[in-house]
Amino acid sequence: MQYQLITTFEHLEKVCEAAQRQEAVALDTEFVRTKTLTPHLGLIQLYDGHQLVLIDPLAIDNMQPFVALLENTEVVKVLHSCSEDLEAFLTAFDTVPTPVFDTQIAGSILDMGPSLGYAKLVELLCEISLDKGESRTDWLARPLREAQLSYAANDVLYLLPCYQQLASNVQALGKVHWIYEEVALLVEKKRAQMPEDFAYLSIKNSWRLNSEQLTVLQALAAWRLNTARKKDLALNFVFKEGHLFEAAQRLIDDKSGLSRINGVNHQSVRRYGDTIVTLIEEARARYAQTPEKLRLPIVQRLIDIAKYKKYLAELKTISEQIAKDNGVTTDVIASKKQLNQLLKWYWFPVDETRVQGLKPDLLSTWRAPLFRPHVARLLGDEPTQ
Repeated sequence: MQYQLITTFEHLEKVCEAAQRQEAVALDTEFVRTKTLTPHLGLIQLYDGHQLVLIDPLAIDNMQPFVALLENTEVVKVLHSCSEDLEAFLTAFDTVPTPVFDTQIAGSILDMGPSLGYAKLVELLCEISLDKGESRTDWLARPLREAQLSYAANDVLYLLPCYQQLASNVQALGKVHWIYEEVALLVEKKRAQMPEDFAYLSIKNSWRLNSEQLTVLQALAAWRLNTARKKDLALNFVFKEGHLFEAAQRLIDDKSGLSRINGVNHQSVRRYGDTIVTLIEEARARYAQTPEKLRLPIVQRLIDIAKYKKYLAELKTISEQIAKDNGVTTDVIASKKQLNQLLKWYWFPVDETRVQGLKPDLLSTWRAPLFRPHVARLLGDEPTQ
């Protein structure tokens, strides 16, 4: 099918008006996120079964017709592995498509694989091999070559035929709502913001630090996240995580100490060194003035809790039984990461899920009625938020 490149508001409005009349549309995005905290949208692909268009958001000042299509709940948006697309839409338009049928999630429910790629999906359902040769394109550069545009067009051309097959099969299982609710949960996570004071929880090896070192890391991680958000820089382009950890571990008190960290970017030290040293000094002073019972508790690890392996094994058994009862694989029901998320939420006074105002996946959306009785019996009442 021939595609059209959309570069004007008038053409976009006409295309979106036609798409609004369809039951479902296929969507995909191309973006760049090499040094930035957020994805920068470079191209939007849309196929509604009649028209295949590539929308250039860099050329169109007013994208409201497309936003209206995204928000039209009467039109199903079909995407494959939609996580990053949702983030791109949130960044560009402060909204997300709804409802979303994710073909990767559908494939997992149908036991086609837990992380089925789009090309493999098309090969399995449409018996067509796709060329992935342009996947490393700079989608913000202009003009885009014909090969790049054709590659982008193919990313939605086969989504609707795949959707029709997958939706029919998942409907027969009575589990289409699982797909929509799984995406809704993903949207909730994308909208959630990590509070800067808890950014240290995401730092690898933070459990190795004592309370004073952790107080320093808390200050440094909060500063790094704040700076990344203000400048739209990837976190490690502000200051690398390992170097931030080492600065906290060694309680470095001058710029020369920062410069001696193995592999540190000396340009970053010149730019941020004074700030980092001041933050460390202030955090240490704050720690010294804080009563012991109010100091930051050390970071806990599940593996250090004696009962962890026993409870993890029991949760796995529960997951396997739920999977069997529902005719799906255990991968669909719960990953080890999701089981660990639940235990952290129950056992730790501070965890990444709670501080973002979220509940564990196993106690959210379609999983909640399946897991809640078993979890209550195993772990007791849900902890207060």
